Amino acid sequence: MYRLRSFIKTTSLFPGIILCLLCGCKQKSSGQTIAETPRELQEKVTGLLQEMGPSLTDGRISGDTSTLLRQGNVTKLIYESRQYQPLWSAEEKWLPVGDSLLNIIDAAKLYGLFPEDYYANQLKTIRDKFNADSMAKGDRKDALLWTKAELLLTDGLIQLMKDIKLGRLPNDSITLRKDSTLSNEFIQQKITELLSSGSVTATLATLEPRHRGYHLLKQGIPAFLRKADYRQYTIVPSSKTPGFTTALQKRLFEAGYLPTDSVRADSVQLAAAIKKFQKDKNITVDGKAGEGTIRMLNTNDKEKFIRIAISMDRYKMLPEKMPDRYIWVNASSNYLEVIDKDVVKFSSKVICGKAKTRTPVLSSQISSLITYPQWVPPPSIVSKEILPAVKKNPGYLAKKGFTLVNSEGEEVDPYSVDWSRYSKGIPYRIVQGSGDANALGVMKFVFDNKYSVYLHDTNQRYLFGNAMRSLSHGCVRVQDWEKLAVYIIKNDSIQTKGRNYTPVDSMKTWLRNKQKKNIALRNKMPVFIRYITCEGKDGNILFYDDVYAEDKLLREKYFATR
Repeated sequence: MYRLRSFIKTTSLFPGIILCLLCGCKQKSSGQTIAETPRELQEKVTGLLQEMGPSLTDGRISGDTSTLLRQGNVTKLIYESRQYQPLWSAEEKWLPVGDSLLNIIDAAKLYGLFPEDYYANQLKTIRDKFNADSMAKGDRKDALLWTKAELLLTDGLIQLMKDIKLGRLPNDSITLRKDSTLSNEFIQQKITELLSSGSVTATLATLEPRHRGYHLLKQGIPAFLRKADYRQYTIVPSSKTPGFTTALQKRLFEAGYLPTDSVRADSVQLAAAIKKFQKDKNITVDGKAGEGTIRMLNTNDKEKFIRIAISMDRYKMLPEKMPDRYIWVNASSNYLEVIDKDVVKFSSKVICGKAKTRTPVLSSQISSLITYPQWVPPPSIVSKEILPAVKKNPGYLAKKGFTLVNSEGEEVDPYSVDWSRYSKGIPYRIVQGSGDANALGVMKFVFDNKYSVYLHDTNQRYLFGNAMRSLSHGCVRVQDWEKLAVYIIKNDSIQTKGRNYTPVDSMKTWLRNKQKKNIALRNKMPVFIRYITCEGKDGNILFYDDVYAEDKLLREKYFATR
C-alpha cells in the first residue's frame, strides 16, 4: 500500500479527508488536491494513482461514483507496471501522445466507433476546464482532475483497442477467429509500443483488419460525416397502418421530393416522387411505397452510421489472413467479386435469397463444377411450393420439367400417386433434368455446406436487370457464370502447374454439346458469402437495403442507446 505518511506530506491532507478520498467520497476535498508547483502536481497524481489502484479492479474511480471503468483490471495492471507514473500528462501539461489520444477518442467515428464508449464527454469536460483555467479555480493544478483524466484515457484506450481489433458483435457459427479476447500481456505490449513510438494512429493501425472491404468503408466515413444530417425525419409506418399516406407525403416533402407535405393520395405527383426516391436509392422503380421503399425512407443518417459500425465489425469477424484468391459474395448488395491478391479481377451481378428464403452466411470451398446439371429441389422447396402445386395438378411436374423417382430409382407417374396423403415430405425424389430450362441453368458451382446451396447459372437471366435482386430460394445465381468458371479452371491449372486439370476448351465443348460433366478441382476455390449492407467506393459509402433485417436486429440488441 502507498506510504500514507509520504502521501500526507505531499498533499497536506488531514487524516479525515484522506479517509474520505480512499473510500470514494463524492465531494472533492476543497483545495486539498491543488498543487503549488508543477513538480508537486506530478507527485500528487502519482500518489493518487497508487492510492486508487485497489478500487480499479472493480472499475471504480475513488471520488467519482458516476463513472465505471470498463477495463479497470487491465488499467490497474498498466499503472502497476509503470510504478503509477502518469502516461499522458506531466507537470500541468498534456504530453503530445496524450493530446493525440484525446483527439482520436473525440474522432472515434472515423473508425466506425462511438466516442462516448471511450469517455469522450467526460474527457472533454476535464479538457475544457484545463483550457479555461484561472487562478481562482485552479483546475489545471488539481491533481484529482489529472488523475481522473489519466484513468479515463488509459481505460478508454484499452477499450478502443479491443473494439478496433475484435468489434462489438458476438461470434457466430462461421467466425474463424479464435481470439475472442485480448490478453493483458498483449495490451500491455501495445501500450508500451505506443508510448515508445509516440504514435497512437500507427499502433491502432496494427490492430485493424486487413480486409480491403473494411478499409474501403473506412475511407468513405469522412465524406459521410461531412454530409451527415442528424435531423429526425418523419417515420413512415406500414402501408396498412392508419396515417400511412400522411406520413409518407410528409417524409417525401422533408427529403425534397414533394413541394408540399399534402398532395392528393392517388396523384401522379406522389407516384413520381416515390419513383425519383427509388431511383436515387437504386431500388426497384415502380412508384409504389412497398416494404423496401419504406425501409429506405426510414433509414436516416444516424441509422446509416450504425449500419457502418455494424458492417465494419463484420469485417473483423473474418480470418485475419484471407486466402490469396477467393470469391466474395455480398447477399445484401447482390454482387459477387473475384479477389486475387487484394485486387478485384472481375465482379458480377448475382441473385440471392428472398427475405423468407435468405441466402445463408457461410465460408466454404468450391470443389467442382458441373456442366448441364440436374436439379434436385431441397425438401423445403418440395414441401412449401411443389407439393401444394402438384396436389392441385399432377401435371405441374411435367410442365416444369420434373421427373418423379422412387427409392429404387424408377420413374413414377405423378397421376398414380395419392397426393392427399402427404402434408410435408414425400417418399420420392423430384429431379429436373439437364437443359436450358433447368433452374440451375447450364453451370453449377459445388461447395460443401449444410444448407444445400450453391452458385449457379439460371434459366431466368432477365432478372439480372432488376435493381432489387433478392429473389432466389437461397442459392446464388451468377450472371457472369462463364467468366467465373473460366477463372476457376485457369487458376486450377496454374496451381497444378498444368498437370491433371480440365482445359477450358473442354469445358466449352461440353457446354456447346449440352453434355453433363463433373469437373473436379485439384485446388479448391475459397468462397465467402456474407451480408454487409454498406460498402465503400471511391471515397464514398453505398448503402443497400437491409432486406433480411439483420442490421435492424443487431442495432436493437447492441446499439440501442446510440
